[in-house]
Amino acid sequence: MSVTLSLPVRASGRPQYDLYDLPLSTTPAAAELFRDAQLRLLRVQSGVVSPLQRAVALDPGFALGHALLALVGQDLDLPIDTVTHMRAALGSVDRASARERSFVGAVSARIRGADGQQSRLLRHLAEHPRDAVALNMAVPTITFAGAVEVPEQAWALVEAARPVFGSDWWFGGLLAFVRQEQGRFDEADDLAVGALAAEPAAGHAAHALAHVFYETGRHGDGLRWIDGWIGDNRRTTFQPSHYSWHAALHELALGDETAVRRRYVSELGPSNVQGVRALIDSASLLWRARIADSWHGELPIDDVLSVVDEQLLVAPPTPFVGMHSAIALAARQDATGLRLLGRHAALDPRPDHRDLVAPFAAAMSALVGGRADRAAGLLRRLMPDVARFGGSKAQREVVEQTLLYALVEARQMRVAGRLVQHTLDRPRR
Repeated sequence: MSVTLSLPVRASGRPQYDLYDLPLSTTPAAAELFRDAQLRLLRVQSGVVSPLQRAVALDPGFALGHALLALVGQDLDLPIDTVTHMRAALGSVDRASARERSFVGAVSARIRGADGQQSRLLRHLAEHPRDAVALNMAVPTITFAGAVEVPEQAWALVEAARPVFGSDWWFGGLLAFVRQEQGRFDEADDLAVGALAAEPAAGHAAHALAHVFYETGRHGDGLRWIDGWIGDNRRTTFQPSHYSWHAALHELALGDETAVRRRYVSELGPSNVQGVRALIDSASLLWRARIADSWHGELPIDDVLSVVDEQLLVAPPTPFVGMHSAIALAARQDATGLRLLGRHAALDPRPDHRDLVAPFAAAMSALVGGRADRAAGLLRRLMPDVARFGGSKAQREVVEQTLLYALVEARQMRVAGRLVQHTLDRPRR
């Protein structure tokens, strides 16, 4: 008895596949455009939207194309009518494969903010482990917010995919980022360098290597490398400000105040960075420069916040954004804004907002109000849970740096000295 597999064939009479040999229920021309968009997305490049729009124009019944457009519009804050494309995806999903239907369902749940949206995406990955776009969507990265709350959960997702992706360059960059978060810097270095050798534009690998240089204290080498990579990829990479932020961290560590100012003006000011990215990269850099005594005179924080949705400063969607909202408000010396942020977080039904954002906002409010001793006490109690904010170690270290600043302001020099020694004693490489 023979079994005939139902493959997604449209018009051409032959099946179509994505970059990882997963079937696509569309025409050859639309499939080619989808692969172009998929490659750009996995490289962390701009220009994802145009090929997807052309694909669904050629094949209006291409459910996966519509769903991916809705996803990038929602998660990457791009000017896309997510409602229309999600409706088109759901309306066409009966013509798609089981894998595509599962992906469309996971994206729909994510966009609607449905209960169980995270578990639905994780179930999709368990059933379709070679879906690179879904894994990219599930792991918190420079592009997506992810579907897990703490780093260890993201690590487990990536580790589980190793047998499936092997030495693939995109996966190598993702695994490199995990390894540097785990402090396995030599492995992270090897993985990132290998991925970049295979694909020089690999954004995840470049991001991982930027962290390796920073975490191992190789600031001169790291600055030279990241500036070179930015120069080669600035016009095509998505979120170029974050790579510029990494370069600025090296400049801060090297004590080059002039370079930090120049970097801000040319790459991280409001003419180049807007929205939530301005909070995460630009505002946080200004605060770090201030507490490191590397920015004399008035901080241009009002310019940064002029391109940020004010609602993010009151009701941030995640603890990670909330952390950066508090930092930005502190840089603006905005005690009233910090109290509003803290009050909103304290009443939030989500525990991480109550447990993390509320006390951090209170600590920053105390610091702005000249009560450094109270700020230091609140921050010291918060430190064991800082990883729950999400983001990378390099991003979260601003909390520890702020604690050190508060301790010095409060003249608690012995405690400050112990904190500095603890930082110096961390394993490097």
